[in-house]
Amino acid sequence: MIRPSRPTRTAARSLWDSTGLREITRGLGTLDAEIFETIAQSQSPALDAVMPGLTRAADHSKLWLAIAGGMALSARPTAQRAAFRGVATVAVTSVVTNQVAKRVRNRPRPATASVPLQRRGHRTPTSNSLPSGHSASAAAFAMGVGIEHAPTGLVLGGLAGLVGLSRIATGAHYPGDVLAGFGIGATVAVVGGRLIPPITQHSIAIPPPSRVSAPSCPRGAGVVVIANPASGSGDTGRMLDEIRSLLPEAEIVELDRDEDIPTVMREAATRAQVLAVVGGDGTVACAAPVALDAGLPLAVFPGGTYNHFARDLGIRSAADTARAIVDGALIRVDITRLNDATVVLNTASIGAYPHFVRTRTKLQHKLSRPFATAVALTSTMRRTRPVRIRVDGEVLETSLFLIGNSLYRPSGFAPSRRLRLDDGLLDVRILEVGHRFATLRLIGSLLSGRLERSPLYRELQVPEFSFSAVDRPVVVAHDGEVGESYDEATFRVAYRALPVYAPGSGS
Repeated sequence: MIRPSRPTRTAARSLWDSTGLREITRGLGTLDAEIFETIAQSQSPALDAVMPGLTRAADHSKLWLAIAGGMALSARPTAQRAAFRGVATVAVTSVVTNQVAKRVRNRPRPATASVPLQRRGHRTPTSNSLPSGHSASAAAFAMGVGIEHAPTGLVLGGLAGLVGLSRIATGAHYPGDVLAGFGIGATVAVVGGRLIPPITQHSIAIPPPSRVSAPSCPRGAGVVVIANPASGSGDTGRMLDEIRSLLPEAEIVELDRDEDIPTVMREAATRAQVLAVVGGDGTVACAAPVALDAGLPLAVFPGGTYNHFARDLGIRSAADTARAIVDGALIRVDITRLNDATVVLNTASIGAYPHFVRTRTKLQHKLSRPFATAVALTSTMRRTRPVRIRVDGEVLETSLFLIGNSLYRPSGFAPSRRLRLDDGLLDVRILEVGHRFATLRLIGSLLSGRLERSPLYRELQVPEFSFSAVDRPVVVAHDGEVGESYDEATFRVAYRALPVYAPGSGS
């Protein structure tokens, strides 16, 4: 008797794979349809009242654009960054969903016969049902915002969930379509957060800002303003006219181009209650030690090409500074002293960091920040010779080295701003290049958003930092100016040493 041959183990596995997968897919499709019918057929006045309006509000992302507009108008930097990230994430998600995901598998829309008439949409969508574009955009915006500001993202996450529910309740999508859309939007947001890390606060306890008793200068009496005509784009005259109208009793000293700025400032400090300057970071760096030596508060009117110090104090215009003077809004901020002499207000660097910053800034108008940073890094390393320094007995070879006065955000080698200027810490960031394939490894870490974990990158938060030159004296640039050469350099924080006027800091 001939016995029927038994299928081999490989053939049985193949048969199970095809049959089992088909059965699982059919079962999930049946479950998806049953959940849809349950929601669609539910007689709920709340669903009838809310769902149609909510789903129409989310058409073409109008709901998210309106929320982003409100956040952008709040004048809060965190909210503005969150709004921009949310909108950018929605834009990328829309392309991925409509141009890629909806072309993968054709799935017809659900039948709407079971959906109450008052809950149905005004028109029936004709595009592929899988995935839900509304749900993808909702998740993208909520998570994009949440990357920058978690509490707001959590609230928006609830709203995004309701938008997804509205697509089922109005008969536009199956639940599986909504879940797929949520997954796409969330994935794009997470990838975006890795490529462009958010500005986050360091997990370091910092005391509350100080409050200082300020001189009463309601019309500017006792304020001496030093204006540097060499700063900025040549609109110093317009700013001085504004200062005269805001502080009519202030004394204004306009420097001649051949005058010695520190000498004029020291002479002005002898008759001032408040020393004020119109200029950029270089001018402010000249005025800070004069104000410290004279025991005077400093006021900064942003009139330079770069106004990083003023910006980090929350000063955007002459009116901001004038209002702080009138309100007596005075706080104390840190300064950093190089070898107990030179005052550093923003940053100090060695190697080619200034070239790196200029290149990256120029490229950011054309490329995303991570790619601009990577290209600037490559250009800098190709064109400059590395510097060898000794830190705590260890020799480091670096082309890019930065020390910040107070902690900068975000982490990584593209810091942009400080949230506080009075934390008592130096922000030290070093890229090492004296290793094999260092440039390729650093660029890969930058593009993947994992620079902080690279063994070639060091980031320290310390109150004091020292290094010594190994081969030759090292030039230290600071606050946008090329400085002197040093064999030994020590940076120390003078904690809350400088009283300065800042809007919103009054008692």
